[in-house]
Amino acid sequence: MADTKAKSKKYLGTGRRKTSVARVRLSEGNGQIRINGRTLDDSFTEIKDRNAVTGPLDTTEMRNRLDITATVTGGGITGQAGAVCQGVARALKTMFGPAAMAPEADGETTEGAMAKKLRDSGFLTRDGRMKERKKYGRKGARKSFQFSKR
Repeated sequence: MADTKAKSKKYLGTGRRKTSVARVRLSEGNGQIRINGRTLDDSFTEIKDRNAVTGPLDTTEMRNRLDITATVTGGGITGQAGAVCQGVARALKTMFGPAAMAPEADGETTEGAMAKKLRDSGFLTRDGRMKERKKYGRKGARKSFQFSKR
């Protein structure tokens, strides 16, 4: 039995922000973005979150050439958008990685150019800020009870 559906190569990337983790798969396509089985507009209602997800694609000019499928867990809406953003950037980096190295006219490889473009834009850097834990003997992470001398 012959398989009539051609298999397209998938590129994987994992992104994290705060407590959110995103598993992102890129494949050749027409720019369709699915996050947890929903469209981009249904998943992220704010424009800044949508722009965060599509930022790496706009930087590398691959917006309408790749399909994105992402699974995101944990955290809130903005943290999930940041996680998907980093996951897309990492998947793009592997897409243009050492296997796709083709020297250009000026001597620099496409892999180096794409990774440098993504890194300079800040898409490959993890935002490590997290909520600070509550400390023993205090009301919260930093707040303490009122001090009384007498």
